[in-house]
Amino acid sequence: MQLSQALAAARTLGLPRLDAQLLLLHTLGRSAHDRAWLLAHDSDALDPEAMERFLALARRRAGGEPLAYLTGVKEFYGLPLQVDARVLDPRPDTETLVEWALERLAGLPAPRVVDLGTGSGAIALALKHARPDAQVSAVDASADALAVARANAQRLGLDVTFRQGNWLAGLEGRFDLIVSNPPYIAEGDPHLAALGHEPRQALTAGRDGLDDIRTITAQASAHLQPGGWLLLEHGWDQADAVRGLLSRAGLHETQSRADLAGIARCSGACLPNS
Repeated sequence: MQLSQALAAARTLGLPRLDAQLLLLHTLGRSAHDRAWLLAHDSDALDPEAMERFLALARRRAGGEPLAYLTGVKEFYGLPLQVDARVLDPRPDTETLVEWALERLAGLPAPRVVDLGTGSGAIALALKHARPDAQVSAVDASADALAVARANAQRLGLDVTFRQGNWLAGLEGRFDLIVSNPPYIAEGDPHLAALGHEPRQALTAGRDGLDDIRTITAQASAHLQPGGWLLLEHGWDQADAVRGLLSRAGLHETQSRADLAGIARCSGACLPNS
């Protein structure tokens, strides 16, 4: 069977063309950046064993399994992260949170930063890569997630300190920046069905999805330097509620940032200087 026929077979399963191409490149042991190679070699033969491996991946993708879990790699803020079902599949919209964090760190020498609920380590590693002088810590309650994050840090050569724990509880000292993409989906949300392959504990947070954000905002003032910022990712309809939580926690300059679709997806505030 030719490569073009393999791609056509994947499309009959309902896969988008890009997903089919990326899975075929993965099956062939080629880079995800080699899509042009596929076009130039579309009449090349694909041996039966490779075809079966490719179709098995295509069926899993058609069943809703994230592409990143199938290939084992997801690029985030220019970094190739290894990911699997122990952690969330990093989303491009979370790069909005990284960009905002870097703005807040601009001009601060050797800032102290902590990423809460680090998962694959995506945010912490992106910040450390962009600001090598920063002292970056990352916390997660899941030992499995921390194993993924530590492996990514080691492979990328980025010096991040990892700690198992519940949000800010037990952390010592104060930070110039606290950043988090915590669970924020309501437990009864109908969209959860489409996320069944990802770890539930990294997705849901109580009846309204705000339980973990309530905990973080309540803890933040005791762990921020004066003038330091807390930045949070949240759901598409939660910006008003999260800004309210930030204000009630005694933080000032509450504001939100929009994601790639123009939706207010991140909110933050700072601890007053006096």
